[in-house]
Amino acid sequence: MESCLEIHYRYDFSDGRGEEFAVLLDTDTLTWIGEKPFNPPHWTKLEHEQCTNCPFTPEKTPYCPIAINMFHIVERFKEFFSYEDVDVTVTTEERIYRKQTSLQQGLSSLIGIIMVSSGCPRMEKLKPMVRFHLPFASLEETVYRTVAMYLVSQYYLNKSGVSPDLELTGLEELYGAVGEVNTCFANRLREAAKKDANLNALVNLHCFAEMVPLSAEEMLEQIKGHFSAFF
Repeated sequence: MESCLEIHYRYDFSDGRGEEFAVLLDTDTLTWIGEKPFNPPHWTKLEHEQCTNCPFTPEKTPYCPIAINMFHIVERFKEFFSYEDVDVTVTTEERIYRKQTSLQQGLSSLIGIIMVSSGCPRMEKLKPMVRFHLPFASLEETVYRTVAMYLVSQYYLNKSGVSPDLELTGLEELYGAVGEVNTCFANRLREAAKKDANLNALVNLHCFAEMVPLSAEEMLEQIKGHFSAFF
């Protein structure tokens, strides 16, 4: 497919079960262009457990864009427990990642892509992270990538004549909105999933979202010595 960025996830379980997902994103906009459900279930409707900070209305947007794109993942993992061991292989154009981990951890990376790329205005600012997707990222890696992404956004703002936020004060507001979406969306998943793999994968993401703005300043101070050649 032209103008398409593809990230391929494969989950292999010790009992022989396996699941595969191909994440298809528009190269320019990083918007999800994958398959949509033909007959979406009730839990995907916008008004069902609608996020408290959602700018959409059911009249114009009948379905939650994240829920619609998450449907196939939720359906295929609704009978799985979060603690199940799984071998996860992630294939991108540049390289292959592989990790033996819990399903909760392995699903978090995939769900994170869907949350950001589905057209939710509260998640849009994290889209650049998807272009340089790093599966199974640690908190330190996530903080570094987030700060780098945010500062690049400030570079573009500065180039357009807007005063940049070099103190990172906007990170807290950005992740506050993200955290609110995560919390509200968890209520949807509680109805959709019979077991806890999907829900706990989202909880794992939410924990990272809570920690990033809190940890940023401390982590930057810890790695300051790595940049000594600049000052």
